[in-house]
This record gives sequence, C-alpha cells and structure tokens, in this order.
Amino acid sequence: MTNFNAISHSAIYVTDQDAALEFYVGKLGMEVSADVDLGVMRWLTICVPGDDRHVLLETPGGPGPSAEAADQLRDLLSKGALGMAFILTTDDCRRTIAELESKGVEVTQQPTEQPYGIDAGIRDPFGNYLRITQPAAVMGEFTPEVLEKYKADTMGMSD
Repeated sequence: MTNFNAISHSAIYVTDQDAALEFYVGKLGMEVSADVDLGVMRWLTICVPGDDRHVLLETPGGPGPSAEAADQLRDLLSKGALGMAFILTTDDCRRTIAELESKGVEVTQQPTEQPYGIDAGIRDPFGNYLRITQPAAVMGEFTPEVLEKYKADTMGMSD
C-alpha cells in the first residue's frame, strides 16, 4: 500500500507555451498557477480557478526526451495522435460549448447525452483532445444498446 493522497500535476505537450496561454487562459478561462524560467525549461502550469490540480504545459524537448524523440512528439501532437489530454467538468455542457464555439474553439463533438452525463469534445491548437462533461446526477446503466450508441456518438464507430 502506498501513501499517495492526490495527483497534483499532470502534463500535456504544446508546441508554443504563449499560444497555449492564449487558448487555455484566454479562451477556456483557466488561470496560470506557475510560470517559472528554470533555465533548461519554462515551468508553466495552469489550473481551473479554485482547483488545486495543475496541468503543466510542456514543450517537447528540454531536459526530457532526445532531440529526435522531441521531433517525433511534435509530429504526433500535430496529428492529434497523443490521445485525450484531460476532461473538464461544467454545470452546463451545452452553454459551455456554445461559448467556446463563439471564441473560435474547435469543437470535435457536439454535446451528447451519455449515461454519465452530457459530454462534448474540443481540440486545442496543438492537437490535444479535451472532453467537456456535465456529470449526471445519477450514473446511468451501460447496457449493450447504450454502449453501441456511445461508440457511434463518441468514437464514430459501431458494430
């Protein structure tokens, strides 16, 4: 048994930290929780106002991966191939998506009712996919029919 008590930080790759601030702070309404020049890298974190979980906006390179690996990461990122970055919750998914669309945010999936709530998808300027979810008051049941609808609505696939 470990003594972990929280996940305090997670990280996503971006190719331009200043452009990332324009998107995450300017369009999504998050706030900067740290912006420190460490010499070998810029430690730039954001958070939802009032939340103590932070997201590091990390550029490929720096003290981590090799130059070759950093190039590969940038390529995968630009193709949207790194998967979902994180899920943001909201009290009104439809209103939130409408506001984000009015700010020019790319919506990859319009709000859709799911057993777990109302869910939508957006993409940041770098290729990261984000989910916007309005959690259900009570979790619905994942029947075979519901799972088939989920696959069709969310992943564009069905049996």
